[in-house]
Amino acid sequence: MIYLDSSVALAHLLAEDRVPPRRLWDEPLIASRLLEYEVWNRLNARNLGPTHADHARALIGRVALIELAQPVLQRALAPFPTPLRTLDALHLASIDFLRERGQRVELATYDDRLAIAARALGIPLMSI
Repeated sequence: MIYLDSSVALAHLLAEDRVPPRRLWDEPLIASRLLEYEVWNRLNARNLGPTHADHARALIGRVALIELAQPVLQRALAPFPTPLRTLDALHLASIDFLRERGQRVELATYDDRLAIAARALGIPLMSI
């Protein structure tokens, strides 16, 4: 299972220089509900909602979204091995939540800080 970070989703939606490999979209994808908010926030900030809405809905629609339930929020309050931004802590707490329930999860991210923190937690990174 691949945990999809917003940096990868946005690179795909916005056709940035770094584009995830096609094989990513063949994998089962999961993310925190935050992914939906982060994607729409960035699209709206760039006034791209009208032109990218259908593609964004399709992308988000194929990702299983984890709600910010109490166990996830509790984990985000605990220390992490590296300093984190708030949303990154919530994403990593979501991955920890899945792993504690026996799920094998790889993280797909272009965010260097998030990748460093994930490695420190023993979370494997998808090669993208």
